[in-house]
Amino acid sequence: MATTSTREKWYIKLANSPHSLVLLFFLSALEATILPIPLELILVPYMLLERDRIWLIASVALAGFMAGSVGGYYIGYALFDTVGQWFIDYLSAQEQYAEFKETLEDNGFWSIFVVGVTPVPFQVAMLAAGAGQYPLTLFLLSAGIARALRYYVLAALVAWLGPQAEDVWQRYSGPAGWSILIAAVSVILLIQFL
Repeated sequence: MATTSTREKWYIKLANSPHSLVLLFFLSALEATILPIPLELILVPYMLLERDRIWLIASVALAGFMAGSVGGYYIGYALFDTVGQWFIDYLSAQEQYAEFKETLEDNGFWSIFVVGVTPVPFQVAMLAAGAGQYPLTLFLLSAGIARALRYYVLAALVAWLGPQAEDVWQRYSGPAGWSILIAAVSVILLIQFL
């Protein structure tokens, strides 16, 4: 007889809660703003338990991410010298922020997209876009497309593979994310020099 781990019990409790989608929305918003932990750690098991609502789960996660992104953008826009700088220091991401800010000036839309798709913490992109007064509509369009790609591809993977999706995701998400990052940076550099 198999025993249920504490983590599995938590996922089952989440899935059975009448407030699970609200909680997911807020977790996604927090992941976008202050939690540098990938939401997929919760999404994959949750989608496996709730396969009949898999597309709704991906949509709620995207909506939460977008709400958090707006908040993070405005923190960068209005409060970067205080809250934004403190957060960059807290994440020890000064170098990442400086590099991203320069990339944002040259290739804003694509640099935001790349950070949204890859395992790079999105907080750096939000703060830099806000502080650099990058157009909010383009920021949201790029971030939305990137995260929609992540969440809906993950939903498709779970729908297709079922329980094996968690193993596949854990094994290949890091290398796939970094491969996308390398390919996108290569394309950006190629466009720059042509």
